[in-house]
Amino acid sequence: MKCPKCGSEARDIARFCRRCHATLRYQCPSCRHEQRQGGICENCGIDFLKYVTAVVAEKQTATDAIDDRLERRSTLLKNVLWVPLTGGISLLLRFFTASGDRRGSR
Repeated sequence: MKCPKCGSEARDIARFCRRCHATLRYQCPSCRHEQRQGGICENCGIDFLKYVTAVVAEKQTATDAIDDRLERRSTLLKNVLWVPLTGGISLLLRFFTASGDRRGSR
């Protein structure tokens, strides 16, 4: 086969061109079907870019939720550690502002 980018000869089983390193075989991220051109899978019809973008967005949402939970825990821990110095005022303020936020969101 010939490389579509540089025109040099490449073996049929090659994934990349030896000369220009262009991709010669693409693998569908959904069904793992291998084909000669990228873009849309010849087997399942999935658009590679849209599929990968959706997966990344889903992972980002999950990561944001985890980060938010960790931030709340660390804030609570900081307030608990400040109790001897503040007499518990910072903890009470956090409790009342957090419960007020929950009531407003319902």
